[in-house]
Amino acid sequence: MKIRSLIIDDEPLAIKVIESYLQEFGGIQVVGTFNNALDALNFLKDENVDLIFLDINMPLLDGLSFIQVLEDKPLIIITSAHKEFAVETYELEVLDYLVKPISFPRFVKSINRAIKTLDGKKHSGHDLHDRPHIFVKVDKKKLQKIFLDEILVVESLKDYLKINTLTNKYIIHQTLSSFTSQLPDNFIRIHRSYTISLDKVDVVEGNSIEIDGIRYTIGRTYIEEVKGKILKS
Repeated sequence: MKIRSLIIDDEPLAIKVIESYLQEFGGIQVVGTFNNALDALNFLKDENVDLIFLDINMPLLDGLSFIQVLEDKPLIIITSAHKEFAVETYELEVLDYLVKPISFPRFVKSINRAIKTLDGKKHSGHDLHDRPHIFVKVDKKKLQKIFLDEILVVESLKDYLKINTLTNKYIIHQTLSSFTSQLPDNFIRIHRSYTISLDKVDVVEGNSIEIDGIRYTIGRTYIEEVKGKILKS
């Protein structure tokens, strides 16, 4: 699968760094680079892309406003020198947030996430209504659809939960026990604070598992059941 990508940044050096990194990935094609978001919007009227590398502080139209006016949003990886916009961009459902200067290992992790996400969309087909999903209340009035095959880990935060997916993170007001009971059999509680998707486990080592590069401890009372299910899945 050839991934069509776009780089939008008002710093020529930043564009060159991303282009040089992408040369190490044979399946990713840079179809355009822009030093302002308005020109990129005009380009997207006639061209489709799968992935955008986007700076935030730019003249004319900043990166956050650019995301909000997009009609058909591809995957977006933020590339910014400023950490303070990270929370706001997650609400806009960006794939990842890279802080400049961007190291190559961190860039690789982000690209792997993009490839995994795009591959999942490809195999899920075009009829998204048939994909198993749930709706969760993310604020007093908003219900958010979450596809079950995109959930990685559900983490308990006392009276709240953080749902980590392939593309986003959501905070909801619910207990881990009640939420886990709504999930199918390929989800399992591994700790009093975590429920995970069995098919997203990358590594099993001792009393821990690794998902998407993050290690999670398996509770002592859960370890026998969890390892048994992981090895059967």
